[in-house]
Amino acid sequence: MEPKVVIVLACFSATLTAYVERVGFSIAFTAMAKEANLDEHVKGNVLSAFYWGYGVSQIPGGWAAQLYGGRRTLIASFLAWSLACLLTPGNASSVTLTVLARVCVGLAQGGLIPSVHTVLSKWIPPHERARAVSLTTSGMYLGSAAAMLVLPSVSALFGAASLLRLVGLLGLAWLALWLAVGRDAPGRRSSDSTIPLTCNEAQLKQDLPGRRASSASGAALWASLMRSSAVWAIVVNNFAFHYAFYLVMNWLPTYFNSVLLVDLNSLGVLKPLPYLVMFAMSNVGGWMGDALILQSKRSVAAARKTVNTIGMLSAAVAVMSMPAASGMMSGVLATTLTMGTLGLSRGGFSVNHMDIAPKYAGMVMGISNTAGTLAGVIGVAVTGYILDAAGGAGSIGGWWQAHSLVAVILVAAMFVFNAFAKGTKLFD
Repeated sequence: MEPKVVIVLACFSATLTAYVERVGFSIAFTAMAKEANLDEHVKGNVLSAFYWGYGVSQIPGGWAAQLYGGRRTLIASFLAWSLACLLTPGNASSVTLTVLARVCVGLAQGGLIPSVHTVLSKWIPPHERARAVSLTTSGMYLGSAAAMLVLPSVSALFGAASLLRLVGLLGLAWLALWLAVGRDAPGRRSSDSTIPLTCNEAQLKQDLPGRRASSASGAALWASLMRSSAVWAIVVNNFAFHYAFYLVMNWLPTYFNSVLLVDLNSLGVLKPLPYLVMFAMSNVGGWMGDALILQSKRSVAAARKTVNTIGMLSAAVAVMSMPAASGMMSGVLATTLTMGTLGLSRGGFSVNHMDIAPKYAGMVMGISNTAGTLAGVIGVAVTGYILDAAGGAGSIGGWWQAHSLVAVILVAAMFVFNAFAKGTKLFD
């Protein structure tokens, strides 16, 4: 097996493991909170504590990946969050210690995605990046689906607290794998620039006449990144993607209970279907983007914009079908289409970091993912206010309003990407 394939599969398993941890803690603490008779607002504070750490560590994580190399920051990230999981109290009554542990897990995992992008930018040539990034990030959705299928049974057999130890050990197992197979790209130190083009080079250089390169460093580099309209095109689309994704993910139980009058836990094997389809469609988006470059001879920019447009527009239509659902099956179908089309869009904006700033992909991803995390906090809260103002979760009008806002955000982001996204290296 080619070394770069091993690296991609290891990065895929990293995102999968991290999302097994996130879902695993939610399952565990929900059960422990019920046993401890905790109030809902206390439970919400604990479950959201992860994002307090995760949100503030994205940009520092990208900076660290650039400075020390993605391989090393992945080691530090997995070691830190795995130990924090193992040290998390197994009793929900220890609220303060549990919140502290979750903030630590969030801080440690904040460096994960920027580090993965930094590693891939050094191993993967431009014409293969869409597939590599899509496969790697799709591990999030497969990990979520696997955790939803398997971990409730583990919790029932061995107790909810056992999940905390299990996911911590899974993190250490991945760390052992990475120590065995993870290494810098051949002939390069961890902080070196990216590999050159190696295939179809003439086509991939098609956009270069208009290229604007930057070699700034330190504060000047950050200022240059923050002034770039191409960077902001990625940031806006990451915000839109996660606004939709977190809204659906967090409000899905309420949607099924209040609108469709179905308990989400009663869906059985259908419950993880949206995440499984999202996993598949994320990879379809990656393959589509690379095929447009290699087979259809489209420029990198055109390929990214095409995939992003199809994904965002389709997701806007799909998310509007959710309030129109009239039963369990139509609700599952609408949710699955929404998640699947969102996954497809990742073959556009989510790959573009490595096109415009391959050497600083982790830093750009840190900026972008900070916006994505903020979108989750804003979107989930705004949806709650919209539903309350419309008469509660049982009022279908509130759902139409909330989902219409999502559709508008997705379409607006798509236009921003088409107007400002670039396919050439702007920072070197």
